[in-house]
Amino acid sequence: MNRIAVICARGASKGLAGKNIRPLGGRPLIAHTIVQAREAGLFTCVAVSSDSRQILAIARPWGADQLIERPAELAADTAPKIPAIRHCVEAVEARTGAPFDTICDLAVTSPLRAVADVRGAVALLEGGNAGSVLSATPSRHSPYFSIVELDAAGKTHLCKRRDGPVVRRQDAPLCFDLNGAVYVWTRAALFDERLSVVGDGSALYEMPEERALDIDTEMDFRVAELVMTEAGARA
Repeated sequence: MNRIAVICARGASKGLAGKNIRPLGGRPLIAHTIVQAREAGLFTCVAVSSDSRQILAIARPWGADQLIERPAELAADTAPKIPAIRHCVEAVEARTGAPFDTICDLAVTSPLRAVADVRGAVALLEGGNAGSVLSATPSRHSPYFSIVELDAAGKTHLCKRRDGPVVRRQDAPLCFDLNGAVYVWTRAALFDERLSVVGDGSALYEMPEERALDIDTEMDFRVAELVMTEAGARA
């Protein structure tokens, strides 16, 4: 099985400037994800895709096998991620001459993800019939109970309704938040032009909330630092 781990890291960040290389727990943020990919022991190649030469330079000594310079049009604030992942995969395939069977996207901003989560998501894809696997966490809020939307008149309505009222959150159907920590695809699914992030061919890999933090703000970064500090103190 030929597998690739793709790590996408733009140089610019509107939410938290320079976050992808900002030190966290004694190493650049991106290093945590590269190390997790290496420690998973699954991947023929760990590739980093970036429009920043600084990020690419930092990625190499932490264990990246392939450094892919991302075109500017795939690194804009409004650019979707899937084309950047496809570009990275095709660039590495062109260099190595071998197509990949399984593609795993690991978010730089999820440093609390465990190596077991990477292995578990890949195993779920390769052991079943799904074309993709998405990591998710049980949602704290429910569209059947506590998530509302406004109609044209400015009135509130629950986002989803059942035949009868849901009077307790525990009685609502179980819902999940996609956390973006791990995405896995077969090659055919990733390069299907009809691909959407969530589709009929998707399976969920469930992660606990304490490993699902997505760093987007200064507060998120401070939480990650606190969690890592406490984990180190217990070790």
